[in-house]
Amino acid sequence: MGSPSWPGGPRDASIPPELVPDYGWLRLPPVALPPPTAWKRWGRNLALFLLTAASVFCVGGLHEEGGFSVSAGVRLMLGLLSILAAHEMGHYVAARLHKVDVTLPFFVPFPLPFFSLVGTLGAFIRIRGPIPNRRALFDIGVAGPLAGFLVALPVLRLGILEATVQPPSPAGGMSLGTPLLFRWFESLFRAPVPESMNLVIGPLGLAAWFGLLVTALNLMPIGQLDGGHVTYSLLRERAHRISRVASWVCVALIYFGPSWILWAVLVRVLGRRHPPTLDDETPVGAARVAVGVLSLVVFVLCFVPDPIVVSWREILQETPLRRFLP
Repeated sequence: MGSPSWPGGPRDASIPPELVPDYGWLRLPPVALPPPTAWKRWGRNLALFLLTAASVFCVGGLHEEGGFSVSAGVRLMLGLLSILAAHEMGHYVAARLHKVDVTLPFFVPFPLPFFSLVGTLGAFIRIRGPIPNRRALFDIGVAGPLAGFLVALPVLRLGILEATVQPPSPAGGMSLGTPLLFRWFESLFRAPVPESMNLVIGPLGLAAWFGLLVTALNLMPIGQLDGGHVTYSLLRERAHRISRVASWVCVALIYFGPSWILWAVLVRVLGRRHPPTLDDETPVGAARVAVGVLSLVVFVLCFVPDPIVVSWREILQETPLRRFLP
């Protein structure tokens, strides 16, 4: 038998030998894939962004009493999407700086916006390439929450200034848990609210509140959340144990109200173990450790145990089980 030949004729000398896959006696040329279409590169992202903007705008406009308010819709849309966009672009820019293949952000409109608090489920990016080392993993993970947090600060200040002081409504209404940072800004930029009155936030305050909540949820040290990336980058093997404990803490948070049920299920679905990078031996350095501590401080400032203040007793009172309540 003679020497193996190139299928279909002699090999193209312009193709470097190292780029030719070797399958023993059979050597195949590399297959040139067609370039992705504009729809796949950025068309889907733009369409989802516009749908999300419309959904948030409609929800914001309907939150105002006395009919639809274009001004309120615009304020919620600009305030909230600026925070979410900063968060996702933080991930995107960090990934590109480390030469990691990543998509543009995908914004997620709420399927039924009129039954939503803000009209969106957030946004995400897809990492399509391997993470080269723990430094890159840390930078990609922490850049999003910190970028979103920085943009949330001016939105929060404007939201506090926009808020109004009103007497409690006889019809009640939805009460939101107050993060520590929200309380600080309220004490800095507003006069004390009388005990018999309530501080009612407007569209910008709602945008800031949701942005802080998203930041806190993403910084939880679980699996492949942003906080999970940071924890694995800094602690490696111990990150799995921390992720397991944190996921059970999410289950325990259901005690405060049913709003945690979906999140507790989601973090279990996402998984608690973080995959390794291509080079886990490269140290992250002291500067990144300091930034990691800063991200923990940001989490504490943004976290609230009861995002939507509703007790299980209030829920059960609307069901036949109310007869068993003391």
